[in-house]
Amino acid sequence: MASPGQPCTDLRVWNQTQQEPVAHHLLSLCFLRTAGSWAPPMYLWVLGPIYLFYIHRHGRCYLRMSYLFKVKMVLGFTLILLHTFNVAMPLWRIRQGMPQAPELLIHPTVWLTTMSFATFLIHVERKKGVRASGVLFGYWLLCCLLPAINAAQQASAGNFHHEPLHHLATYLCLFLVVAEFMLSCLVDRPPFFSEDSQPLNPCPESEASFPSKAMFWWASGLLWRGYRKLLGPKDLWSLGRENSSEELVSKLEREWRRNCGVLPGHSKLFKSKGLSAVGAPETEPFLQPERSQRGPLLRAIWRVFRSTFLLGTVSLVISDAFRFAVPKLLSLFLEFMGDRDSPAWMGWLLAVLMFLSACLQTLFEQQYMYRVKILQMRLRTAITGLVYRKVLVLSSGSRKSSAAGDVVNLVSVDIQRLTESVLYLNALWLLFLWISVCFVYLWQLLGPSALTAIAVFLSLLPLNFFITKKKNYHQEEQMRQKASRARLTNSILRTVRTIKSHGWEQAFLERLLHIRGQELGALKISTLLFSVSLVSFQVSTFLVALVVFAVHTLVAEDNAMDAEKAFVTLTVLSILNKAQAFLPFSVHCIIQARVSFNRLAAFLCLEEVDPNGIDSSPSRCSSKDRISVHNGTFAWSQESPPCLHGINLTVPQGCLLAVVGPVGAGKSSLLSALLGELLKVEGSVSIEGSVAYVPQEAWVQNTSVVENVCFRQELDLPWLQKVLEACALEPDVASFPAGIHTPIGEQGMNLSGGQKQRLSLARAVYRKAAVYLLDDPLAALDAHVSQHVFKQVIGPSGLLQGTTRILVTHTLHVLPQVDQILVLVNGTIAEMGSYQDLLNRNGALVGLLDGARQHAGGGEGAHAEATSDDLGGFPGSVRPKNRPERLGPIESAAVKDSTTSKAQAEPSLNDPKGTGLTTEEDSVQYGRVKTTTYLSYLKAVGTPLCTYTLFLFFCQQVASFCQGYWLSLWADDPVVDGRQTHAALRGWVFGLLGCLQAVGLFASMAAVFLGGVRASALLFRSLLWDVAHCPIGFFECTPVGRLLNRFSKETDTVDVDIPDKLRSLLTYAFGLLEVGLAVSMATPLAMVAILPLMLLYAGFQSLYVATSCQLRRLESASYSSVCSHMAETFQGSPVVRAFQAQGPFTAQHDALMDENQRVSFPRLVADRWLAANLELLGNGLVFVASLCAVLSKAHLSAGLVGFSVSAALQVTQTLQWVVRSWTDLENSMVAVERVQDYTDIPKEAPWRLPTCAARPLWPTRGEIEFRDFGLRHRPELPLAVRGVSLKIHAGEKVGIVGRTGAGKSSLASGLLRLQEAAEGDIWIDGVPITHVGLHTLRSRITIIPQDPVLFPGSLRMNLDLLQEHTDEDIWAALETVQLKAFVVSLPGQLQYECAGQGDDLSVGQKQLLCLARALLRKTQILILDEATASVDLGTEMQMQAALEQWFARCTVLLIAHRLRSVMDCARRKMAEKVTDDWNTRPRRTRHVQAGGLSKAVITLQPE
Repeated sequence: MASPGQPCTDLRVWNQTQQEPVAHHLLSLCFLRTAGSWAPPMYLWVLGPIYLFYIHRHGRCYLRMSYLFKVKMVLGFTLILLHTFNVAMPLWRIRQGMPQAPELLIHPTVWLTTMSFATFLIHVERKKGVRASGVLFGYWLLCCLLPAINAAQQASAGNFHHEPLHHLATYLCLFLVVAEFMLSCLVDRPPFFSEDSQPLNPCPESEASFPSKAMFWWASGLLWRGYRKLLGPKDLWSLGRENSSEELVSKLEREWRRNCGVLPGHSKLFKSKGLSAVGAPETEPFLQPERSQRGPLLRAIWRVFRSTFLLGTVSLVISDAFRFAVPKLLSLFLEFMGDRDSPAWMGWLLAVLMFLSACLQTLFEQQYMYRVKILQMRLRTAITGLVYRKVLVLSSGSRKSSAAGDVVNLVSVDIQRLTESVLYLNALWLLFLWISVCFVYLWQLLGPSALTAIAVFLSLLPLNFFITKKKNYHQEEQMRQKASRARLTNSILRTVRTIKSHGWEQAFLERLLHIRGQELGALKISTLLFSVSLVSFQVSTFLVALVVFAVHTLVAEDNAMDAEKAFVTLTVLSILNKAQAFLPFSVHCIIQARVSFNRLAAFLCLEEVDPNGIDSSPSRCSSKDRISVHNGTFAWSQESPPCLHGINLTVPQGCLLAVVGPVGAGKSSLLSALLGELLKVEGSVSIEGSVAYVPQEAWVQNTSVVENVCFRQELDLPWLQKVLEACALEPDVASFPAGIHTPIGEQGMNLSGGQKQRLSLARAVYRKAAVYLLDDPLAALDAHVSQHVFKQVIGPSGLLQGTTRILVTHTLHVLPQVDQILVLVNGTIAEMGSYQDLLNRNGALVGLLDGARQHAGGGEGAHAEATSDDLGGFPGSVRPKNRPERLGPIESAAVKDSTTSKAQAEPSLNDPKGTGLTTEEDSVQYGRVKTTTYLSYLKAVGTPLCTYTLFLFFCQQVASFCQGYWLSLWADDPVVDGRQTHAALRGWVFGLLGCLQAVGLFASMAAVFLGGVRASALLFRSLLWDVAHCPIGFFECTPVGRLLNRFSKETDTVDVDIPDKLRSLLTYAFGLLEVGLAVSMATPLAMVAILPLMLLYAGFQSLYVATSCQLRRLESASYSSVCSHMAETFQGSPVVRAFQAQGPFTAQHDALMDENQRVSFPRLVADRWLAANLELLGNGLVFVASLCAVLSKAHLSAGLVGFSVSAALQVTQTLQWVVRSWTDLENSMVAVERVQDYTDIPKEAPWRLPTCAARPLWPTRGEIEFRDFGLRHRPELPLAVRGVSLKIHAGEKVGIVGRTGAGKSSLASGLLRLQEAAEGDIWIDGVPITHVGLHTLRSRITIIPQDPVLFPGSLRMNLDLLQEHTDEDIWAALETVQLKAFVVSLPGQLQYECAGQGDDLSVGQKQLLCLARALLRKTQILILDEATASVDLGTEMQMQAALEQWFARCTVLLIAHRLRSVMDCARRKMAEKVTDDWNTRPRRTRHVQAGGLSKAVITLQPE
């Protein structure tokens, strides 16, 4: 072999028959010079044309001719001249008759052409706007190799005087290529003109140099800011156009339609409704379900994202090439350490090559991860946008088959699974390549003994399969129990007022904790099996090594175990083990993704609204009829039967048409048909002009009042003021904290039902449409507000006069004031005409009016007078002549029976500042998690278990260290006659240490998981206890979704994520300590370099953890907004389509998604920044260990070096995973913070008192006395009820009536102590209710609420929750409410399982079941809180009959809007306004003789 100073003339280097070390062949200067000569040209000529094609397709504006470009070009031309000289010199010598070797002419010629090509690339890059070139960076780096070798060889030879020109040319070439390499590390100036507008905070990636891009250093600024302060939206980078929703969704949607065979221009949804061309793409329909579902979507995704995926795949393949180069270099290095005659420079070179290979493997792998993560982000954006656009065009039938939760589940779960599977796609084929290469390596090292490795891995597969199968079974059981718990928790939180009113908290808590116990039992078994699975994977390397070493020692001829065989085998087996562990996981993820993909494809193929169902044309003045339906037959879906038959209808301009009919007649279906929501079976429908729609169930957005009313239209303050006043919203808005800018909460949670309905009506009125479709907007309003709204808005003199209005209504007293009346019966038009005409016909309308009059108990008067009590006045009352027509009390109506201070009550129409929330803000934790949170979790685990777990981890890591050290001793044993004398002993001890490690590993992991289960149980019980003991006011101002988040997502994090992250952290941290100990013990000199590396490690860790925690929290919050908007749009899609607001809503979704991506992108970049830099630190540790080994070669054994270096090689990814696990643990610990949020919330009074003032049978009479009673809804509000003094005698029936917000329900809440008295007291049978435990009090009072409430479970459980009654008692109660026959007809009868909250029963049936439940309680006091307001007349009559029979001797308080509901009461209490200006005091009592009973009317008036 040639020495460094000799020319490369010894061709024996290529003779493989020579018995010399392999390193002597591969690392000779001849080989290095040959590689250095041909590698750069081959690199550039392979990649250069591809790169030219790429920048030609994706070029940007040209760059200015900067100094950097000029210097590059000067150096390039200088290199061209230099290599021209190198070509000319051999030619000149040949002409002089001096023979020259061919390589002296070929190599310079190749380099000349390559340098010319490189200089041309520099010029093309400037023309195409490339500011930093990775291709040329790699080329100049490779070009440094040959001049460096030549310079080193010539300098060592020392023959400068013989060939001075040759020496100078070599040194000059080295200087020039190094200068070009240094310049390629810089970034050029930006272009003159940019095609895209410059964002406010652009991503620094475009300004970064190539090394900065490769190492992700360009993200360091954001990480530093996140470390120094809290990150806000202004600190995040603007999203590039290539990552924006508009760009990505439009591409995928275009490919989706193309693959589905939908031609552009066809099927333009609502095109005839006047949508602009900009909004058209968002509303084009998707594929109907006749064709294949999965194929078109898969092809569309592939065509849009294939280039990014393929480029990432190339990076991964290159990374794997360097991954497998490391074991080969380790083998050469250990061979060098075993050969005492090898020159030192070879060891230095091998150390550098190992370091470079590991670094290149890291860089290419991180580039792959970066591109895949970008692909995942883009794919999630595109598919989410596709789903959102589908939501906007779903038909009514499709919406009925899919709930809002299903759509949110698609977005949050299925799309997430699909995007995560992209990371594992390459594993399906690449892992098999890993296994093949590993087997080849093992065969080279151990010969046929390597076959045993395959045998052991195959024998472990059935065990892992069995464990996985059992684990999946228990995981599914846990998921079933978790779903059951989630349903019950949801039901409890949504019906908490009913539960607290009846004192059922304890029963529901026990039921919930029973389910929780079963869930944790399944989780415990699942985690133990998971521990076994993890141990089997981690110990499989040891098992395979043990079997392979044993077979090799016993069978092979050359059976000596040297360092190369031992530690290179372990390195290769670790790669093989990763493949074995990763392959099943990848297959599992792909299978899950396939299921999710099928669900997404099926959703995208659901039935859509018919774009041609409605003939909608612009308004024409000459047109007489605005709405026309000819022979229309409609159905909800293709499978369902028609719901409307033979509809012939014309509505002229300016007509007010009332649609009436019995329940289920098809009134709402008629409006849906006019909107195009129903499937048109036959006939035609045409509407001229814009349409505004008010649904029966008010739909409002989670925005401010003004945004709900304006609904994407420009703000017109005078018109808005007029609309709010007409819709009786002005006094409500005046009482809001921030006026019209007050947020109304999710699903309008801060508003009452009447306020939401008036807000929905105001939205329609503000639009100034030509046609108004109003679906019973007066139903949720009390009589006073209903009269005001009809007069000021809908009626002949209202704001909508002159427009075409179709009003579906059950309020019959308005019929004389409408132009036309349409009566629907069983989906057909029974009759249509004016009010007087239909009365004269004596048809269907007269039947409806007679039924209403008879139920109201009216006399022989006109039909309009028969329902006079619905107008809010007393029978026979007359309006004073001097009283103005406007409705005074409406102007001071309060919000939800509550009041605000005068300072808050001032209207705020022009001031958007100071917007105050009417609900409590969700607690958001910033910065690092507090130490007290960790201590609280560890306290829940238990101090003894924590100590025991740390001890187990320490023991198993000691066993692991001893195992590696023992193997190094085995490798260093002397070889006598081809054998090692102590091989058997070494093998037995090696196996024993491995078994001890396996046992310790299982015990430590099991301890972590069992401790996690124990902590989960305690934290969940504490959370449940804290929430259950909160007063009702807490639930009224806290969104249910927020509480559900604590009981579902946060609890799941505590159950699963925290133990798993803690296990990972402990495993990696102890492994890191072992590596540090191994390197320090083998080469103590390495401690000098390890300490600076640890300081850098600590710095990277601090920067990353602080920033990553903030970014994850911001991402979670922003993605919640996306899901909420998706669910909100799904629920209100008919309104969005009716208002033709698809374009603005799509733009809002894109903006929300882009905002989420603005957080996701920095987070994924921060992950790559951490991984790249920490892996480089780990590679630095390998480099330090190798260099120290070379320096200490004289007194180091090859076995000890192999132990040290192989351990250091394993630490490259351990470093980043310690930080990742710590960060994930800290992020997960936020769940513990949030679970403990409600610990300090003020609690309600004790449920039971040890010394109760009430006797066991209390109350025996039911006498109630209010003594100067007053209450407030929240501590910060003034009194809502003040100075009420009233005595209700035993057995008395008292009616409490009044307007909305008068405080009727507040009295009932005070009686049940749902809200504690602020002043005064309430006495029952001579006992103050404050001296009685809450459950004792509430169990002795029965309340039937307005909304009937059933719970998930059997019918019997719903009727007898505490299991206190026999079946005979239950059947008797059902017979009393006339439901016995119905229950008998149900499958299972009393054991019939109610779906959800009784969704499979009608409202009337549920209300009668609630009545039966009340009958079974047999209490002396009964409260009916609007119990008959939402049921039909027949159900109300059944309820009244049952009450008269069962509660004849009980004290009954009946709360109602309508006076006719309390006409049978012995006394009626009229509640007037109860605010800070109005006090509830009895001022006047009138005695009325009616029906032989003395009835007292107690009127409460202002002081």
